[in-house]
Amino acid sequence: MTIPWDSKANSWSSCTRLDANFTPEYFNSSITANKSVKCEKWIYDTSVYKSSAVTEFNLVCDDAHFRVMADSLFMVGALLGSIIFGDMSDRFGRRPIFFLSLVLQVVFGLLAAAATEYYTFMLCRLVIGSTTSGVFLVAYVIAMEMVGPTKRLYAGVVCQFFFTTGYILTAAFAYFIKDWRILQVALSAPGIVFLCYWWFVPESARWLITKGRGVEAKEILLKAAKENKVTIPEDILDNLLTKTGMANGDLPSEQGAREKKTRARKATLFHLFHYPNLRKRTLVILFSWFVNSGTYYGLSWNTSNLGGNDYINFLLAGAVEYPGYAFLLLTLNRWGRKAVLCGCMIVGGVALLLTSVVPSDMNWLIITLAMIGKMVITSSYGTVYVFSAEQFPTVVRNIGIGAASTSARIGGILAPYTLLLGDQWRPLPLLIYGALALCGGLLSLLLPETLNKKLPDTIEEGEMFGIKHKDDDALDGNMDDVFKN
Repeated sequence: MTIPWDSKANSWSSCTRLDANFTPEYFNSSITANKSVKCEKWIYDTSVYKSSAVTEFNLVCDDAHFRVMADSLFMVGALLGSIIFGDMSDRFGRRPIFFLSLVLQVVFGLLAAAATEYYTFMLCRLVIGSTTSGVFLVAYVIAMEMVGPTKRLYAGVVCQFFFTTGYILTAAFAYFIKDWRILQVALSAPGIVFLCYWWFVPESARWLITKGRGVEAKEILLKAAKENKVTIPEDILDNLLTKTGMANGDLPSEQGAREKKTRARKATLFHLFHYPNLRKRTLVILFSWFVNSGTYYGLSWNTSNLGGNDYINFLLAGAVEYPGYAFLLLTLNRWGRKAVLCGCMIVGGVALLLTSVVPSDMNWLIITLAMIGKMVITSSYGTVYVFSAEQFPTVVRNIGIGAASTSARIGGILAPYTLLLGDQWRPLPLLIYGALALCGGLLSLLLPETLNKKLPDTIEEGEMFGIKHKDDDALDGNMDDVFKN
């Protein structure tokens, strides 16, 4: 008798109550019938979650938008962290910045567990997001720089496998730890263990070479060769370092430094949008990163809206990433980047769009389609990293990837807010992700294939890359004849 009916939610209201107290004064007063007022306190269902930040800080009704703000700020932090810690790792080295990020991540993770009000909690989430970029991205770069060209795909996928393992362990921790503060501590404290990597992980030899510290790089390479039982003749190693002008720890020549600075001044983000072919490819790449990131994180955070068991849904959303990354190992160097990216995004888009026409009582089918979408979007997200780096000319490659990464972070920042649309119609977030993924897959057809192709170095080569000339077919035929003989 005291709770009004919410016609939008088609259920009794959780945010308002009837302004009635059943006292004589109430009945004798001239109060509008069925007048409702906002609730001041709430009683929460603790059958699934014993406690959460939502229930402790009352992030419901008019404050419901704060529920997604912490996730959005996490992605803002990831954007800032990729810029700040990325630049610092280029300046001061991969190793020290990795451990600085790790320490900050642990400290602010523990502070988040002790937050007494929501604004402090959100600030901690912002810092945790930035340090996550520092830890994961710098570790990823170290892995890439420790192996040769033929092993980079495998090294990158292995890094992602461990990321997925952490994803799955989060579901396991949450299942057994029902209190959100204890869960936050349990997820943050293990970072302390990785501080022991200080005695095992060396500085990147490639970074040392670029900084003119050839002697240190040589020592690391010789130690690595010894550990792997490989013999590297010192004359070959010295010759390699001599070509970079650093055999004895000498800095690169002043002329080389000036030329490098000149190239850096000439190549800017502006060049990617000044030339029509480069502009088209750049816009497609930026949109692809935006869609892949937004869809990936949106599907990860949307598991509680799929129906069924939240823990199982989250676990499945992580488990399907394993075949998604394994698929890349089997196909990326065989089928080409373009086919994999386009195919995965289209399949993912169609699967997510189909969730809107599935009857609500067939929840298992909705979950299945969502997991198919998550699996193939994982594959396309992994592909776009490699494909994009090969699309940009060498002189603007880092600039291009930086712009693409920024676009991805924007997609991640907006993803939590898209989930709020599920309160109006449950399939709507998946419908939006599906439409965007389908558009991204079709647009990727505009990109040229890069597998086994000579990559562009200059802006001019980048503008002409992928444009087929009349003489190309004749040239390809002549080359086929040469190799037949």
